[in-house]
Amino acid sequence: MAHAVDDLSAQQGPAFTEARPITEDLIKAEVAEREVRSVNYQLKGARFPAHRDLAGFRFEHSGVDAALVKTLHECQFLRSAHNVVLVGGPGTGKTHLATAIGIRAVVHHRLRVRFFSTVDLVNQLEAEKAFNKAGYLAKGLASTDMVIPDELGYLPFSRPEEHCCSTCSASSTSEPACW
Repeated sequence: MAHAVDDLSAQQGPAFTEARPITEDLIKAEVAEREVRSVNYQLKGARFPAHRDLAGFRFEHSGVDAALVKTLHECQFLRSAHNVVLVGGPGTGKTHLATAIGIRAVVHHRLRVRFFSTVDLVNQLEAEKAFNKAGYLAKGLASTDMVIPDELGYLPFSRPEEHCCSTCSASSTSEPACW
């Protein structure tokens, strides 16, 4: 189509001149439709538990710094490859805010995001290990711009004798030192 448009434009025929506005509108509509489909595809692939945005979060009922969250919502921290850790008790809005930031990254910045319940993530990694396919998930996530692990506090420890690093194995406490 692009080559044909160039050829027809060079001829400057009356049919082309009359059809040009309609053709431009159709091309704009097609581009817009492709962008919508792409965003929907990325949102589905991100596997958010629910659609959340900042408009639905009640800052006045929480101890959350609204200005800081709104700055994070712009996703500038991703350009410098910084991590964000949301800490708080149950029901404080961590999942809501993380989801809102992730959705913003997909919709406004066209980034690839993946949301995980940490328990599900650990289970997937353990299943990979059990089937001698370790690294498969990591390879898939290598092309992801943002990974959101949620509910870290509910992470199960399957065997206390296994540790994530030498610091943990050297710890004399019952809890791993690096968690």
